[in-house]
Amino acid sequence: MRKSRFTSLLLLGPAAALFALLTIYPLGRGLILSFFTTDYGFEGANFVGVENYQYLLSDSFFQTATWNTIAFTLMATVSEVALGLMLALMVYRRFPGRWLVIPTLVAPFVLSTMVVTAIWRAWFHYDFGFLNNLLRSLSLPPVEWLFDPDLAMISLVLVDLWQTAPLTFLILLAGLQSIQPETYEAARMDGASPAQVLLTITLPLLVPHMLLAALLRSIDSFKIFDKVYALTGGGPGQATETLSMYVYKLGFKFFDVGLASTAAVVMIIVAGLLAAVYAINIVKGRSRVA
Repeated sequence: MRKSRFTSLLLLGPAAALFALLTIYPLGRGLILSFFTTDYGFEGANFVGVENYQYLLSDSFFQTATWNTIAFTLMATVSEVALGLMLALMVYRRFPGRWLVIPTLVAPFVLSTMVVTAIWRAWFHYDFGFLNNLLRSLSLPPVEWLFDPDLAMISLVLVDLWQTAPLTFLILLAGLQSIQPETYEAARMDGASPAQVLLTITLPLLVPHMLLAALLRSIDSFKIFDKVYALTGGGPGQATETLSMYVYKLGFKFFDVGLASTAAVVMIIVAGLLAAVYAINIVKGRSRVA
């Protein structure tokens, strides 16, 4: 027994060391730096207590970045789960060509973000872009997708929807395939219509999978940086500046590492609370299904 425990600890050692080095240490260092004013590390740092947190709460730039992050997270998560559910319901039943449709739907998800943003930057082009050419063909005026403060955030959501909705589609398709066919057969024998089957059987049984998809997408959307950096840089003005972009500018443009660490700690806390809420609801949903 002792030998078995020793072997288990020995096998877990490298993974635990990497986790401590790459996760625990950076988180701890960032938490400590959030109580200092510094432009790099602890050398020359001044302890300020909770002043950084007080400053963030009154900073209009932080408030705008927070609102933008919340708005993007809500729009992206809801639209991606809804589109993924619709696609999963469409291709759940077997039909000719299904083997080709599913890989085609998943294809955007396997592309790197830089490739995706390059594609969409070309599509968003005012003079030659696909979207504005489509609007012109419909006798509608072209628009500045990335430079209009009212459209820039929606444009980012469209890019994220195109790339990551396949993930929610795969999760929900797996959920549909896990439902026993006998459940549907029993409902049909009782005279249930397709709409009743969808509303009373399919959707309730998919709740844990929808919550899982929403959890993964909301956490990923909350920390979005790459698409904002590649497409808008947080502009126009502050229209698309998210918390990740705010932390990046503080740390790497203004070299206020203490305040950047404070904002990063706030992000981690919010993301952790969000994950906890979803996890609790997923467990409750599974227990109800069981």
